[in-house]
Amino acid sequence: MKVSEEPCQCPDCQRFYREHDRLIREFPTLRQQQEINWAGLQSFRTLCGRVLEDLQKKMNLNSSDRSEEIFQTGTIEKKDKSITQVIADLENINAHLYSIEALMERIFDVKVSDEVEDTFREVAGELAPDPFNIDRLRLNRLLHQTPDLPDK
Repeated sequence: MKVSEEPCQCPDCQRFYREHDRLIREFPTLRQQQEINWAGLQSFRTLCGRVLEDLQKKMNLNSSDRSEEIFQTGTIEKKDKSITQVIADLENINAHLYSIEALMERIFDVKVSDEVEDTFREVAGELAPDPFNIDRLRLNRLLHQTPDLPDK
């Protein structure tokens, strides 16, 4: 089976491409990429950890309320099994995020000169040019016949 060389056009991939390009465009230096990736990891861990805590609290409240019911009927509802699985999945995600964090701490050991940071900026401009650049909008309008620019 031959893999297409064309980028995928599904909405999820298109959203990824836009976000990828935006991150390169808005954070075009090594230092900025280090910082934004660290912040992204930390925000993911914070949010995931807080949701995990909330689910565990809810599960503990529900389990104490239902312990008598479960003891009498000997059944656990599907919802409890589902929450238990989600908690286990989030615990796994958090464990992975801690591992990634330990590895990522090493990226801050690398420092580069201003000349290399300039090269980062230059390459970033080539990889993810400004989508609102007037020349790019005109070209897009010509190629796709889309109303990217208001008529004058």
